[in-house]
Amino acid sequence: MPATETALAITLADVQAARERVRDAVYLTPCAHSRTLSELTGQQVHLKLENLQMTGAFKERGALNRILLLSDEQKARGVIAASAGNHAQGVAYHATRHGIGSTIVMPEPTPMVKVNATRRFGAEVILHGANYDAAYAEARRRCDIDGSTFIHPFDDADVIAGQGTIGLEMLEQVDGLEAVIVPIGGGGLIGGIACAVKSLKPDVRVIGVQTSRLPSMQAAMAAGHPVTIDAATTIGDGIAVRRSGEKTLPLVQRYVDEIVTVDEDEIAAAILVLLEREKTLAEGAGAAALAALLQKRTSLQGARTAVLVCGGNIDVTLLSRIIERGLVQDGRLIRLRIHLLDRAGALQDLTGIIAKHGVNIVDTLYNRAYYGVNLGDTTIDITMETRGRDQVDELLLALTENGYRHSRVI
Repeated sequence: MPATETALAITLADVQAARERVRDAVYLTPCAHSRTLSELTGQQVHLKLENLQMTGAFKERGALNRILLLSDEQKARGVIAASAGNHAQGVAYHATRHGIGSTIVMPEPTPMVKVNATRRFGAEVILHGANYDAAYAEARRRCDIDGSTFIHPFDDADVIAGQGTIGLEMLEQVDGLEAVIVPIGGGGLIGGIACAVKSLKPDVRVIGVQTSRLPSMQAAMAAGHPVTIDAATTIGDGIAVRRSGEKTLPLVQRYVDEIVTVDEDEIAAAILVLLEREKTLAEGAGAAALAALLQKRTSLQGARTAVLVCGGNIDVTLLSRIIERGLVQDGRLIRLRIHLLDRAGALQDLTGIIAKHGVNIVDTLYNRAYYGVNLGDTTIDITMETRGRDQVDELLLALTENGYRHSRVI
């Protein structure tokens, strides 16, 4: 059943009050129209770029609102949080700005770039456990011992209200807004935004997006209460939450119109589209909302839509793999295994055909002993850059016509 008003953690007034508190300390991020993405998706797309915040993600809004409401005694005892990334940096940055000590418990496998960034913002970082759940339990244990205030990444009314300030901004920035698309992890972000948007403009559709590997909010909506789903890895680590919030679920039940999921390749493709077409860097969670539009997972039909790019803190190693994989999928990077005679000039003949078709060779692996070739024959693996699938098809046809046996190497 839909949540009743009395069951809700926040109201519009809470979001509006949060906005007044955080207004001078968080960046009013742009929500610009994209002609390119509008043509690709069939909607009128506006990108709300929360990846441009100081800490690279929206999380600092909720963290700051919570910190500003601490009592003097709570400030003196400090704050503690569990996080693998964006929430950690938001808490650390704003706690330090207000002279408050902060401790962040992070899982041991957390990339060092995130650990170092959190320390740079002034927090004491403790690495504990193999995953977020273990880090969360340790943070709670320490909180009970030293009396510090725990700042939950999503299931806290003040945090939810802080995230909701994005919804107020989007309504002001996009005339005639008809829909907003928001990534969902534990539900704090979409809960706050949906409350703000629906309270002011009930006809605006609010659509949530989860990774198909961890659809915890979908599971909660189906069950009518939060449920814990199996752990899974995903490039959308910012929304990799196994259990929705107790406070966030009623907000989603009341205000969110639709929840859809996207898979790993679709998120990766959206990251690449944002990088190449919009010159915008997004992490996995930050690209999830656009992925849903690109894959036409929503029920929208030509709507004026605000798409939230919620963060840009992506590991550069992962980004390089995403770029390379995207080039392969587009046919702009291809590796062929080609059989040829083991004789003088054979390689020159082959590369002449490749050069004639304007394809650039970036790597070769020449081998006589492997791949089960006959004596007197050899194979070569060639990695090449192309303009796309059409050029690849032309090259493959030319190789076949010239008697070369070839296959793609995946």
